[in-house]
Amino acid sequence: MPNSALANKGHGDTVVDVHKAYIAAGSDMIGTNTFVASDLHLAMAEAGDMSGAELARLAAEHARRAVDESGCDVYIAGSLGPSPGAIEADAGDTDFGIADNLVRDAHLRVAEALASGGVDLFLAETMFSAREAAIAVDVARQFSLPIAVSLTYKFTQDRKSGEVTYKTDWGHAPTDAIDILASGQHTDGVDLLPFVHMLGLNCGAESKHEDHSGMAYAIEGTRQTRAALTARGHADMRLVAYPNAGLPKMDRKTQKTYYLQGPDDMAARLDDLREAGAWIIGGCCGTSPDHIRAFRNDIDAG
Repeated sequence: MPNSALANKGHGDTVVDVHKAYIAAGSDMIGTNTFVASDLHLAMAEAGDMSGAELARLAAEHARRAVDESGCDVYIAGSLGPSPGAIEADAGDTDFGIADNLVRDAHLRVAEALASGGVDLFLAETMFSAREAAIAVDVARQFSLPIAVSLTYKFTQDRKSGEVTYKTDWGHAPTDAIDILASGQHTDGVDLLPFVHMLGLNCGAESKHEDHSGMAYAIEGTRQTRAALTARGHADMRLVAYPNAGLPKMDRKTQKTYYLQGPDDMAARLDDLREAGAWIIGGCCGTSPDHIRAFRNDIDAG
């Protein structure tokens, strides 16, 4: 099974070049190439004796090199991605779920290497489970760096009221995520919210609901997250949003994937996203340097 984190070892210059392309486009923050760097992912990829800690160390070095060579003042976010499957905390057992202690250990090894490598903050991203997000935050908080949490949601609609609520694969709405982070379930009673500096969402490509994909998804999800934080007494928490470039499609001739929302399409809705409350704005799957450049130009234009 392919694993993009392996490029840190075999194609370091390419990783640096990708970072530099986004910096040149106007990014104020880049993320380390560690989304699938954990030992759990590497085991699935049959990566031999390669370790998550080693790949994370290299990823931090590549990101720092890109920033230094660019001469720009850019933040480096240490990416902590989701585990490759359900975790025990959600599944209720280890027959179907990955044991919580293994999840915690995998996040710890990556986080420790990233912190040692000089990242500026942690980003627990694309979290399908608010419970795994809590485990990742509990691990990351020991390194005394800012922490952002970004969940990925899907469209759900109440059959009776018609109300649309975004929920993760495990049924966690933004209010549930806040409650789980504050509950102390994975921290021996410690409320994790004081350690979370930014909360939000990323990804978002509903195959059956194009109007809840890409920028539209980010706008509605940010509104719901902001409302949930306000309702729970945390209206001052900053919001992060970085959606996909809309729905992915396959070009039958080239057999390559393309996305429906181009740079101008997404940039045209930046004002709506900022009005919804987003403080950090970026792009997930399908967003190229051209998308970021369009964002930068729009923001700089005021």
